[in-house]
Amino acid sequence: MTETISMQLYSGRNFPPLDAQLALLARIGYRDVETFRGLYDDVEGLKRGLDAHGLTVKSAHYSVDFLESDFARALSIARTLGNEIMVLPYLTPEERPTDGAGWRAFGNRVAGIAKRVAGEGLRCAWHNHDFEMRPLADGSRPIEHILESDMSLEWEADLAWIVRGGEDPATWLTRYKGRLSALHVKDIAPAGEKADEDGWADVGAGTLGWDRLWRLGREAGATLMIAEHDNPADFERFATASYAAMRAYAERN
Repeated sequence: MTETISMQLYSGRNFPPLDAQLALLARIGYRDVETFRGLYDDVEGLKRGLDAHGLTVKSAHYSVDFLESDFARALSIARTLGNEIMVLPYLTPEERPTDGAGWRAFGNRVAGIAKRVAGEGLRCAWHNHDFEMRPLADGSRPIEHILESDMSLEWEADLAWIVRGGEDPATWLTRYKGRLSALHVKDIAPAGEKADEDGWADVGAGTLGWDRLWRLGREAGATLMIAEHDNPADFERFATASYAAMRAYAERN
C-alpha cells in the first residue's frame, strides 16, 4: 500500500476527550491524522498526545485569515506538528465573492499564501466544499479561479462535497490530474437515510463508488487519503468501518 490512510480529527470533535480519540485511532490502525484550528490552543500538548499514540500529522487545516494575519504562528504550529502540507479549508458565506472578478481576486490572495508557504519548504493545498463547484453568472466556477491562481497550489479534493455541488468527481480529478495531494474520503448516504447524520455515511456504506474514485484519485496524484464525516452519530463506528473500507480500496487498487 503506497497511500497513507489518515483521519480528519474534525470528525470526532463531538466525542471528547481528544486523547481517547487518538488512542482509538491508533488501535484501529491509523498512523496519521489531520488537524484543524480548534485543536491549536495547546499545540505542545497536542503534539505530546500524538507522539504518545504514534500518530503523524502530514496535513493540517489553517484558515485563510489565520495565514494572512499571523503567518508566523501558523508556521510555528506546522513545524511543531511536523506538517508537510498546510491546507486552506473553507471560506464563510459572508466572505465569499459573488462573481468571477471577485473570485479571481480571492485566487490571487490564495496564490500569495501558497508562494509564502512554498518559500518555507512546505506545500499548500486548497480543500473544497460544494460552493466552489457551483457555476457563477459567467459560467466559471470558484474552484477554477482558486486552483489556477498559482501552479504551486495543490488540491485536497473532497469528492462528496463535489457531488453535493452538482458535479462529477471523476471529471474534476481528470481535469486537475497532477495537482492533487490528498483526498477527503467521505461518503453520502442513500436519499432519505441518515438524516440524523446530515445525510453522510461511513466510508463504503454510501453512494459514491469509492473503488473507482480511489483509483482515479491516486492516478491524479493523491497519496494521502483522509477519512472524514461531518456529523457521525458514533465516532468509533465511523472510524472503524471507514478504516476497513479504505484498506480494502488500497489493496484492490
